[in-house]
Amino acid sequence: MPSFDIVSKVDMQEVDNAINQTVKEISQRYDFKGSKCEVTLEKESIKVLADDDFKLKAVIDILQSKFIKRNISPKALQYGKAEQASGSMVRQIITLQVGISKEKAKEIGQVIKETKLKVQSQIQDDQLRVTGKNIDDLQEVIRVLKGKDLDIDMQFVNFRS
Repeated sequence: MPSFDIVSKVDMQEVDNAINQTVKEISQRYDFKGSKCEVTLEKESIKVLADDDFKLKAVIDILQSKFIKRNISPKALQYGKAEQASGSMVRQIITLQVGISKEKAKEIGQVIKETKLKVQSQIQDDQLRVTGKNIDDLQEVIRVLKGKDLDIDMQFVNFRS
């Protein structure tokens, strides 16, 4: 029976490269001379530390552009609240979207049901498997899901016929 999996993964090596490029650009830019801006990767999150809100936004802008250049979707980033850190610094934690949460999987399953195609979807840990008798129906599901804005970075893998 033909099937495919819907996953949400981020290549951590590309994330590391994007962060390293961001740090390098911050160290070279004139408007960041003398500032204590930092971008660090922690397990599945990125910690951004800056002197003030303006510099924090500038660092995040640079980071986003580096992610886009490395083919990492901005939807894979979940921004935490900007908070005050020690010494009048501002800190923001950006969480990387790894896997599909149960709520999002249910939402995607509901979108698949609304297509009224003869396919079934089942949640498997942090991914969703879609099966159907007709390959064209599966391709139609992929097309519909790509057209919907579900605030999640989705990849369609393991397409089997």
